[in-house]
Amino acid sequence: MKATQSLHEHGQSLWLDNITRGMLDSGRIQHYIDNYAVTGLTSNPSIFDKAISSGAYDDAIRAKSAAGLSGEDLFFELAVEDLRRAADLFLPVHERTDGIDGWVSLEVSPLLAYDTARTIEAAKALHARAGRRNLFIKIPGTAEGLPAITECIASGVPVNVTLLFSADHYRAAADAYLTGVERRAERGLDPAVGSVASVFMSRWDVAVAEQTPQDLHDRLGLAVGQDTYRAYRTLLDSDRAQRLENAGARTQRLLWASTRTKDPAASDTLYVRGLAAPFTVNTMPDATLEAFYDHGEVGEPMPADGNGCDEVLARFAGAGVDVGALATRLQSDGAASFVASWNDLMARISAQRAALV
Repeated sequence: MKATQSLHEHGQSLWLDNITRGMLDSGRIQHYIDNYAVTGLTSNPSIFDKAISSGAYDDAIRAKSAAGLSGEDLFFELAVEDLRRAADLFLPVHERTDGIDGWVSLEVSPLLAYDTARTIEAAKALHARAGRRNLFIKIPGTAEGLPAITECIASGVPVNVTLLFSADHYRAAADAYLTGVERRAERGLDPAVGSVASVFMSRWDVAVAEQTPQDLHDRLGLAVGQDTYRAYRTLLDSDRAQRLENAGARTQRLLWASTRTKDPAASDTLYVRGLAAPFTVNTMPDATLEAFYDHGEVGEPMPADGNGCDEVLARFAGAGVDVGALATRLQSDGAASFVASWNDLMARISAQRAALV
């Protein structure tokens, strides 16, 4: 049995962190579903930027430009078309798991990361526009994003909370989600609204690579992941979560993001093997998925007690790493990086449009 299938049977969902029209047309995504146990998909502006630069969208850009579309409107028209197709591919998984799995994700403009009202408006509009029940809208877990998450969940919009980096970030995202579910329950509405909380892994190790001793290299991301998983399991067992589950609510699943190994000296499946845990999701780019399929190993699932992460985190503190402050910086830097990618994407679309029209 291949490692991807084994990991799936251990209770973790494997999602693909990529989408292009070419992958849809060629049947590659269906191939991953059929042979790699892939049960969902995530996307981001950088993915679309690379795909559009290849010229694969030229005909669509030409046609939509002729209809008067440009900028963000043109991009979202292209993205929604692709994600509708992907959502339809994963619909059998979504139905088989009663809505737990089989999701795809589309994010609001990163320019809205610090604008609550406009994030709410954009998320509701995008979800309605896509018209697929197994489509998440990605909203960053910034201070301004959290109330938007609550309002969207209360309005029945499924949300992928992105840009989380720590157990504290996760707790804040989970609270925003549960508050939205509670509001639905109070209004007599169906509390079963899907959500995942996406915690970014590899950026931790990149951030501290130059300031820590060799024996601590590539250990911070996994330690933070173990700490976050402990917080997740604690929340699942809480009276609040169980009371809502008793009322018919869904559990917001924990998702591991940014799982491509950045250190060439480390295992290319570091953040897949190390973050194996039931009732979680690991979304990974093609190369990481292929590597795990080819030579990955599935060990024991992550313990719910943190697996000694406190000792490791204490060693990083002793080496001068303020994990709380670094989490704040990583979230801020991540938001800025998303904006830069978005601006690159808009420039790409503008240039392509101008050349084709």
